[in-house]
Amino acid sequence: MAVTGRAALLAAIGALVVGFALPAWWGLAVVEGALLAGVLVDLALAGSVRGLRMWRSGDTSVRLGRDATVHLVVHNPGRRPVRGTLRDAWPPSAGATPGRHPLRVPAGERRRLEVTLRPTRRGDRPADRVTVRSVGPLGLAARQGGHVVPWTVRALPPFTSRKHLPSRLARLRELDGRALVRVRGEGTEFDSLREYVLGDDVRSIDWRATARAADVMVRTWRPERDRHILLVLDTGRTSAGRVGDAPRLDAAMDASLLLAALASRAGDRVDLLAYDRAVRAGVSGVGPAELLPALVNAMAPVEPRLVETDVRGMVASVLARTSRRSLVVLFTGLDAAPVEEGLLPGLPALSLRHRVMVASVADPAVTAMAAGRGDSVAVYDAASAERARAERLRTGRLLERLGVTVVDATPEELAPAVADSYLALKAAGRL
Repeated sequence: MAVTGRAALLAAIGALVVGFALPAWWGLAVVEGALLAGVLVDLALAGSVRGLRMWRSGDTSVRLGRDATVHLVVHNPGRRPVRGTLRDAWPPSAGATPGRHPLRVPAGERRRLEVTLRPTRRGDRPADRVTVRSVGPLGLAARQGGHVVPWTVRALPPFTSRKHLPSRLARLRELDGRALVRVRGEGTEFDSLREYVLGDDVRSIDWRATARAADVMVRTWRPERDRHILLVLDTGRTSAGRVGDAPRLDAAMDASLLLAALASRAGDRVDLLAYDRAVRAGVSGVGPAELLPALVNAMAPVEPRLVETDVRGMVASVLARTSRRSLVVLFTGLDAAPVEEGLLPGLPALSLRHRVMVASVADPAVTAMAAGRGDSVAVYDAASAERARAERLRTGRLLERLGVTVVDATPEELAPAVADSYLALKAAGRL
């Protein structure tokens, strides 16, 4: 039950009537009795709330920053019309609009209401209770009740680095032999013979073919296909640090999506593992056509955990997932303490069997702070920033000495930098 503003207004008017015209107990009884009778009549004649039937339809997933539409159907099987207000509650991060709907459902009919969602965070956004207030014909009181109408909209990673894909695919076509550029490396395979031109690697000369031809002949090579790429997202506490408006984990996801799209076009197989102290998400054995949808759906509900990552467990999970030599791209931090105490001891077991790339998100605010010279405070801040940068650089060099490829870039530059490093490894035949 709920009392409307009209009832409160009539009560205030009745108080004035009692105070000035009927200043006696019977006057108060008359006014209150009339108001109470009106409330009871409204409650008796208002449409039933509990008898309503509701169900939903619409979008079940949406990319972060875009709109999703969910429809709520309200069916009134009762004999009285339902007139009032409906509140469809969603989590604040779902960005649901409008939150309230005027409702008028005649007896035996149904109405469809529309809610637009614009999520502000990744993950699943479940609908909360639907509350209906059915007002009586006098507008003094209303029946009120709630219904649980389940529905979940999954907010997927936005994949903002998609804009870098065309330029990297053009480079890939060059490496793949669809343009005039050919490469040679320890991981490439023979393609064809052609005449020698100035600038060709003399190691590519085929002396037997040259002896049979009138000109010097060289071999051309194309990068090997069907390599295995394993994307590993460190979801421990270092991934929770915010750079700008988003945690580091979001930038790592965006970079992994670009690399996955590029590698699948190159004919390589891509898998995913998200880990901190347990496996939080995984994708394996998915074909190129279904790869990106599978990745974004697996990544969407993953959130950083405020725990130290179990590097030994992560390495064991990686080794258990792939036995053939692969490119393992580990998205983690380059902070000195976690790397030296956790990653460095466990890295040799991984780099012994696989090619390893470590990708880390750098904070552009540190670079800006290092350039400050305005006053004494800015100078101290600059010194701290330079020290932090030097520690990251030293940590990166320690990893490179172990044969690890290190990519350290800001959130906007991380995805293209990781893609370029992958192409460089592929061009050098090091996959």
